[in-house]
Amino acid sequence: MTEVATRKLLENDKVIVWELVLEPGESTGVHRHELSYMVHVIEGSTLRATDGDGGNQVDVTLQPNDTHFFEISGGVATSGGLSTPAVHDAKNVGTGRYREIMVEIK
Repeated sequence: MTEVATRKLLENDKVIVWELVLEPGESTGVHRHELSYMVHVIEGSTLRATDGDGGNQVDVTLQPNDTHFFEISGGVATSGGLSTPAVHDAKNVGTGRYREIMVEIK
């Protein structure tokens, strides 16, 4: 499994702050979210999330300045109407670069 994002920016006893950058066609690789987290989208695109086995495909278009808080419970990451398995891969299937800041809550 891979890290939850591209680059760790900060870690302390309260949070872990990450940057995630995906060019068109790039993927995060399968990773596991164990902590609830917030994402703030800087550059939007369409991401395709699949579970650890490549199934349960969901496409989500995220816009710049979108902010979502995902609760992790029962192996699922949920934010309002968005839901994905806590173990998943995310691929940029859009035409532009995707960039977000993610904050995991310890």
